[in-house]
Amino acid sequence: METHPQILSAAQMRVAEQALIDAGGPVETLMEHAGTGAAEWVWRIAAGRPVTVLCGPGNNGGDGYVIARVLQERGLHVDVIAPIEPATDAARNAKSIWGGAPVEAASNSVFVDCLFGTGLGRPLDDRLLSLLQKLASSHHYRVAIDLPSGVDSDNGVMLNEGLPQYDLTISLGAWKFAHWLMPSMEHMGEKRLVDIGIQPDRSAARLSVPPAFSAPERSAHKYTRGLLVIIAGEMPGAAILAAQAAQHGGAGYVKIFAGEGDDRLSGPPDLVVDHGSLFELVRDHRIDAFLVGPGLGRSAEARARLDWVLACDLPTVCDADALAQLEPTMLEGREWPIIATPHAGELEAMANTFGAVGLDRQEQANELAEGIEGVLVAKGPDTLIAAAGTPLTIMPPATSWLSTAGTGDILAGLIASRLATGVGARKAAEQGCWLHAEAACRAGPVFSASDLITNIPEAYSQFL
Repeated sequence: METHPQILSAAQMRVAEQALIDAGGPVETLMEHAGTGAAEWVWRIAAGRPVTVLCGPGNNGGDGYVIARVLQERGLHVDVIAPIEPATDAARNAKSIWGGAPVEAASNSVFVDCLFGTGLGRPLDDRLLSLLQKLASSHHYRVAIDLPSGVDSDNGVMLNEGLPQYDLTISLGAWKFAHWLMPSMEHMGEKRLVDIGIQPDRSAARLSVPPAFSAPERSAHKYTRGLLVIIAGEMPGAAILAAQAAQHGGAGYVKIFAGEGDDRLSGPPDLVVDHGSLFELVRDHRIDAFLVGPGLGRSAEARARLDWVLACDLPTVCDADALAQLEPTMLEGREWPIIATPHAGELEAMANTFGAVGLDRQEQANELAEGIEGVLVAKGPDTLIAAAGTPLTIMPPATSWLSTAGTGDILAGLIASRLATGVGARKAAEQGCWLHAEAACRAGPVFSASDLITNIPEAYSQFL
């Protein structure tokens, strides 16, 4: 069974820690476990070099005192800077056991930020911000414990301008939203997780894990592996990109519907292009899924095609132009969920249409998934997957080289291909995103959409 690392809000983390305390583990024990686990990572990084630990007044500062003590016991030179005295019993106890005397300033090889962690909701004052910046700039390697100071745990907002860039962030107990959301995510460097015994919370968001594919059965043929129909429109190139990606995504048969009299679209020899009528097409009971939107256009004819496809009530991916024309009435009476794949601008437009304005991005994704009674893939450097009735899923970040024309069409094709194989909508969305990211990783820098497609087969093999 797959296990998905949970992502906890600050409130959920407090409840989880209290549950450990109620079960007989005092705060001091939790702090010892967290600090010792974090110290192990700092020890490896320091490799004998001197370390500076910045301790704040709360339990994050207490973790810092534990880290300092453990590293000193192992023979490292450690300077502790404590601009504010400990304000919790556990932090005071950790400082007492450390037993050293804080210094006013230090310039060593490794800087460890234990000023503030989860739960900070206000900007750092000028004095603390200046101290943090000075220490970060005067050390060669920077480590944040739990979260970089000055970051909102629940939404990844940077509460101050000019916060440092870190080389490593060590999360304590569970991942927080800020570890995987922009803009904070790009300031954290590598990320590691220290287990302190936090129990699973079924209501918690989760970090997606790589899928596990299998080869087709010996008795398989093109229809048993899934027939996907991609609805073309005013810009046929987008449909071709999506179809070529879908051919490598697992579906056994990928067909483009171009429509009667439309001779603008001709694909490679192994790609079927249907120039018949939409009415005749949808009578084919072998169709397993539709993809509509890439290159569709926004004309009356494009809207009619979208309306017709949605009325067929089959598993459907709606992308690009389809999202601009999607309305709640089009989804009435459907039993099969749709998968919507908006980028940031399309997400805002959908929010206006479906009444999900005035929310942060996570709330917006969840509300829209409920509104469409399906799955919403909010694309971006931090891709969110929301499904009606289930906790939010966050994809690990993919390479920024994906920010080029045509890659969105490819993602839509991959998700639709997985959907056509019979995989559930939420799982199809995750699997398509993993294939997309892995193909991009293998494509290297400055690739085109066509380059990305050529790397999908090797990406697929990664998950077999």
